[in-house]
Amino acid sequence: MKNYILEQLKALTSIPSPSGYTRKIADYVSGQLQGMGYEPEMSNKGNIRVTLGGAGHPLVLSAHLDTLGAMVRKIKDNGRLRPTTIGGHQWDTCDGENCTVHTRDGRTYTGVVLNTEPSAHVADKKKEKKESHMEILLDENIHSRKGAKRLGIQNGDFIALDPRTSITGSGYIKSRFLDDKLSAAILLGLAKSIRDGKTALSRKVTLLFTVYEEVGHGASCIPADTEEMICADMGCVGDGLDCTEQMVSICSKDSGGPYDYTLTGDLIAAAKKKGLNYAVDIYPHYTSDAGAALRSGHDIRFALIGPGVYSSHNYERSHTDGMMNTYQLLRAYLGLDAA
Repeated sequence: MKNYILEQLKALTSIPSPSGYTRKIADYVSGQLQGMGYEPEMSNKGNIRVTLGGAGHPLVLSAHLDTLGAMVRKIKDNGRLRPTTIGGHQWDTCDGENCTVHTRDGRTYTGVVLNTEPSAHVADKKKEKKESHMEILLDENIHSRKGAKRLGIQNGDFIALDPRTSITGSGYIKSRFLDDKLSAAILLGLAKSIRDGKTALSRKVTLLFTVYEEVGHGASCIPADTEEMICADMGCVGDGLDCTEQMVSICSKDSGGPYDYTLTGDLIAAAKKKGLNYAVDIYPHYTSDAGAALRSGHDIRFALIGPGVYSSHNYERSHTDGMMNTYQLLRAYLGLDAA
């Protein structure tokens, strides 16, 4: 199963999907689920929902397919593009990254994200790396606004950063957008293990892949009969936290407040019983799809788990151990034997 999840991760990160530009990745996930024999549905806003089986006490397991990204805010007189952020971009982590611009008519153009004065041998004073000082240099021989427009580029075109996905021999997973494509791959692995094992579930279990989490309303619509929701997102690693990249993180509180005490406790108990490497942490600057569901008025019990991810909203790093501990915790909570 580890190899399958990693294969899915590489496939998911290879598909650009900033919030609002997610149809290709949603179609890919739908195709994978259909290939397993499931019947996924796409909502009007583009979320993918699929019931894995079971009846009674409906549980939703969610992950999000959308990522941080940018849009063309303005085409500058010199043909370079001024961006506007999608989601919680940290522009100082993007300086020098390759990217792709996706036009409305389906054309793509590669480029690079740079500070407006990036050359150490030229700049008298370095520019602060904030959005107004960043620009996209297209890999095209253009030097004017008209030149960019002739390529079909216009305001509102999406800009996707290259993920640079790499998996080391020691098990480290390095990529942009592990938040949350790593957990999305884990949910695909869970779906495959249930179908391949012809497993009878003891309750109704639905997977929900959302496409607007990074901008705050991914899971604003969930199945009306939902009683519990577990978000599989990234687990935070950093100062003041116990989680490492080898662990599954169980969040007890984020910026929106505490998660459901009983459901969180049940997940902790399942991790203990299974002997998993886990941590319980508080994420002070974090929101999840559970928050979106609650703000929309859904009366549910809610929890958040995920593989430990270091350097969030940057070039991120996790580990196959944390990935598999997350997968095994989901199976343990469902009462299944870990595969």
